Amino acid sequence: MVGLIGAMAVEVENLLGQMTDKQETKIGMDVFTKGTLFGQEAVLAVCGPGKVNAALCAQNMITAFHPAWVLNLGVAGAGDETVSIGDMVIASCAVQHDMDTSPLGDPVGYVSKVGLVEFPCDEALRKNLLSAARQVPDMQVQEGVIATGDQFICDGETRKRIHDRFHAKAVEMEGAAVAHACYMNGVPCGVLRSISDQANGQSTMDYPTFTKLAASHSERVVELLLTHLETAK
Repeated sequence: MVGLIGAMAVEVENLLGQMTDKQETKIGMDVFTKGTLFGQEAVLAVCGPGKVNAALCAQNMITAFHPAWVLNLGVAGAGDETVSIGDMVIASCAVQHDMDTSPLGDPVGYVSKVGLVEFPCDEALRKNLLSAARQVPDMQVQEGVIATGDQFICDGETRKRIHDRFHAKAVEMEGAAVAHACYMNGVPCGVLRSISDQANGQSTMDYPTFTKLAASHSERVVELLLTHLETAK
């Protein structure tokens, strides 16, 4: 079984529509839909925006369904000027850009207890995501750091600060939190983001226009990934 988590309904609604033999389970405020998706046993959830929502959803999914891996998918803002609306970014790792205990001598982004700044993404899953994404026509594929924080980034100065510190290719609100929960449970994780806005002051204009297109790109990559994947136990 594989696990898929999106922050918003628009990011996963087409995947839910493709799922067969669906069964819903509610845990707290999270609703998990289990079924068959493109030949794979899968469980899918909408976690809601933000790091705490994402981490709690991931933990509930891992505890209740024991997925072989968890993929956080959806839309994001561009991390720098080399990333454009419509591009796909696949995480090599994920960071929490708003985690800051630097007054205690830690690097910005350092997460105590686990002792990491960069939460790793599973190498095999990353390679499979890259292979799937490169099959989608007319879509640029990039890989690199995805930066997560409890902020919707919409000004160029903040975006530049995050990129300069972490070399982020995309900025969003859930990926590193899902990766954090997966890391603590020993579950492989991936983060897939389709760029819906430039995160540079034009976000309020770009976001409503391009979110559906960006979400459809993510869903197409998931379809290609699962269709060509060996059955995940």
